[in-house]
Amino acid sequence: MKLLTALLAVLAIAGVTGCGTTTPPAAKPALQVSTEIKSLLWVGNSFFYYNNSMHGHVGRLLTDSGAKGMRASSLTISGSGINWHDIDAYFNKGMASYSFVGDNEVRFNSFDKPFDGVMMMDCSQCPIHPQLQPIFYEYAAKHSATARRRGAAPILFMSWAYQDKPEMTAQLAAEYVKAGKQNNALVVPAGLAFAQSIVKRPDLNLYVADKRHPSLMGTYLAACTVLASVYKTNPTGLKYTAGLPADVAAHLQAVAWETSQAFHAKEGRGAL
Repeated sequence: MKLLTALLAVLAIAGVTGCGTTTPPAAKPALQVSTEIKSLLWVGNSFFYYNNSMHGHVGRLLTDSGAKGMRASSLTISGSGINWHDIDAYFNKGMASYSFVGDNEVRFNSFDKPFDGVMMMDCSQCPIHPQLQPIFYEYAAKHSATARRRGAAPILFMSWAYQDKPEMTAQLAAEYVKAGKQNNALVVPAGLAFAQSIVKRPDLNLYVADKRHPSLMGTYLAACTVLASVYKTNPTGLKYTAGLPADVAAHLQAVAWETSQAFHAKEGRGAL
């Protein structure tokens, strides 16, 4: 936990000295992100869709935890930044209007709104790139406002450092935390969980050969962190392991829970 404590201390400083320019609004008392997020839209890029899509692993974890009636849709574009996506269009009538159940049976869905939450991430270096950082802040604000107007909670997914650039962990964390506070949005500390896992189990490779995209272990760790942060559910002891060895899954589950608990105790949670 020493690395996590140190990173959280850095974030406390970054809250004053970060690069964003918008003054964070005062937090408003409102409904917290929790298991009330029954339907979640994932908006991002290949960091999400690797390993048969992170949202699918979260769904399996939710099912294993006993959650009922949960659903998710993933809208990802290879190499995309946050400004490549049109959140308003994703809420149009056709989105999630039907699904397949049983033996390829079509079920037409009926609901007031297609999603309760929108999980968003920028490209892997955009929040800290000197030319692209302003776009990150601009669209984190625009998309958060659009999600709220559509009745959904905005959620920001803090991505991880490149394997050969560990200094990115604190840099990315600082910008995601700042954007979360500016928009009163929950932040999922996946990047911090990666760093913590590497300290505890450096023998476990969370990356594929390009040193950027997640291995199955990396995707599973991030999925467990989503479960802990968005759904406030402890993944420790869940039987779904994505086919990973039991000891590896147990380690990743524990890191996800510990990281999420420490992070949200310090940084708080976003609200609708």
